[in-house]
Amino acid sequence: MVVVLRPKQVFTVPVEAECITPDVFAGKSVEEMETLGVWQGNRRCQLGELFKVEGESSAKSEEVSIRMFGDVHRVRRIGTQMSAGEVVVHGDVGFHLGEEMAGGKILVDGNVASWVGSMMKGGEIEVKGDAGDYVGAAYRGGDTRGMSGGTIVIHGDAGNELGYSMHKGIIKVHGDAGQFVGVHMKNGTIVVYGNSAGRNGAEMTGGKIVVCGSVPSILPSFTIDTIKPRVKINGEKLDGPFYLFTGDTAEEGKGRLYISKPSNPHLQFYEKLI
Repeated sequence: MVVVLRPKQVFTVPVEAECITPDVFAGKSVEEMETLGVWQGNRRCQLGELFKVEGESSAKSEEVSIRMFGDVHRVRRIGTQMSAGEVVVHGDVGFHLGEEMAGGKILVDGNVASWVGSMMKGGEIEVKGDAGDYVGAAYRGGDTRGMSGGTIVIHGDAGNELGYSMHKGIIKVHGDAGQFVGVHMKNGTIVVYGNSAGRNGAEMTGGKIVVCGSVPSILPSFTIDTIKPRVKINGEKLDGPFYLFTGDTAEEGKGRLYISKPSNPHLQFYEKLI
């Protein structure tokens, strides 16, 4: 069953809309969905005041597909805690997409602001464009557990602190990534097919980070281990060769950092340490 949402206005302030999930929409009529509460700035209002709601829901959340059209780049927390079903956004999206998501799929045909999949537990998020900072991350000053399951795929670039405090799951970035990829990482896998701005794996204690492009340098708290001809990621084989570093030794970490050898000739001096 498909439910279509279209904004009735151009949003000039953020809209907090954690109710936009298949779990919440399941079993509700259009009229009931329109009465769901959202925040527009500091004003409490109903979903129907901001969006035109069309289509038909289902009693089962796994059968609900939410389609969003129009300018929703200021709409936040879409897909919060969703456990099943589908959300498809045709355009750009605001902060906290898929926050604490446990299942289902979110597809964005555009760009997404920061905190995509924050504290995600399962499911799949796919972004056709770019993503901001803190993809799959934990929140500052709160829960120290970041992404603990599921898959996030970014087809464009991603910002800083990708996978901050990640515990499990897979993040793939087909473009470039900012600084501190996998900072405080405990487990899971991060693959950056493009370049990284550096400081990869800072304070990581476990998990795997793969960078297929260039990096400025390697943190001094990482130790060169060997050169691998290829890396296997969830059944996918990435041809190398890759330098394999382990660390972060400052945290007595056992994380694995794979860095493309052909893309980083300036790291050749490490080979004499193997």
